[in-house]
Amino acid sequence: MKTIATLIAVAALSLAASSSADAKGCLKGAAVGGVAGHYAGHHGLLGAAAGCLYGRHHAKEQARQQQPEHQQHVQDNGQTGM
Repeated sequence: MKTIATLIAVAALSLAASSSADAKGCLKGAAVGGVAGHYAGHHGLLGAAAGCLYGRHHAKEQARQQQPEHQQHVQDNGQTGM
């Protein structure tokens, strides 16, 4: 079981290295998830992996919301006639 949790943590951390915005969310999420997982039955690595994934998702959502409205509209309607 520890091997699976370790592999999940390594995979999550390698995904975090892909870009700085993702890493920021991953590091914060992994810290919180690791502590929560530790206190919820000594599953710190599994909690860190889950926290990293959630942190990346949350960081992407915040970045998407901070884009100017005009850019979002252009991206939504990016395709012209088919």
